[in-house]
Amino acid sequence: MNPERPTVLRCAGRTVARYTTRPDLAADHSPRPYLHPVTTLAGRVVTETLPEDHPHHLGAGIAVADVAGHNFWGGRTFVRGRGSVELDNHGVQRHDGFKLCDPDGFVEELGWTVGGERLLREHRTVAVTALTDSAWALDLTFSLTNTSGRDLSIGSPATNGRPGAAYGGFFWRAPKEAAAPSAFGPDAEGEEAVHGVPADWVALAGDGWTLVFAGATAQTRSDPWFVRAAEYPGVGSSLAHSGRLAVPAGETSVRRVVTVVADGRLDRPAAAALVRKAVAS
Repeated sequence: MNPERPTVLRCAGRTVARYTTRPDLAADHSPRPYLHPVTTLAGRVVTETLPEDHPHHLGAGIAVADVAGHNFWGGRTFVRGRGSVELDNHGVQRHDGFKLCDPDGFVEELGWTVGGERLLREHRTVAVTALTDSAWALDLTFSLTNTSGRDLSIGSPATNGRPGAAYGGFFWRAPKEAAAPSAFGPDAEGEEAVHGVPADWVALAGDGWTLVFAGATAQTRSDPWFVRAAEYPGVGSSLAHSGRLAVPAGETSVRRVVTVVADGRLDRPAAAALVRKAVAS
């Protein structure tokens, strides 16, 4: 397989995602592998890449705003006392190769590098599973190992002084539509109620589609969700919410997020039922 070409993922006999391993992007986009387009089983696209409002948003994948002061998210960097500024501090997630690559998933090795120095080694596993005739699940696990030889830490704009902006980790950019999607969780309704709060799952429901994001391990569920709906539609995890996440030399940090991709607008009981099925698969 030529790693320069998108890898195709299939579910229930249909193509549901394409994975680009080595995108040709400007350095300030923090080039990294990403999933796009991701679609429902009926073919509705539920990711967006290079949107005008945030051109460094790249479908679904892993992005971190601050790894030892280096930007693996893209765009400007929030600096305490200065605000969002343009810095020459962007890193690259380099695709080192697939250990396994099948139509229903893959196992990938990556290096997180800055100026030729590798800070982290990532082991990424992605798998797709059919749930119903109108829903499927994308299961993504990422393991970040500090290979720099020194202690590192992961931060976010929030830990650098910007309240409410603790993004960094798993991130899914959904398509912007005429109306903002609704956001809800197991016992909360609305963007303000679900943003910045740990929960077993959180959902975005748009025009004919619903995405339900579930933490599939106790550690993942302890990370608060980063949720945007009104400004733009996106959901991610917060590896560094109230403080920096220490990653000592040689140590590994692991997270697993399972995303239900469904046609139609699910209500809370339907979303919860699909999450239970997806995480148990």
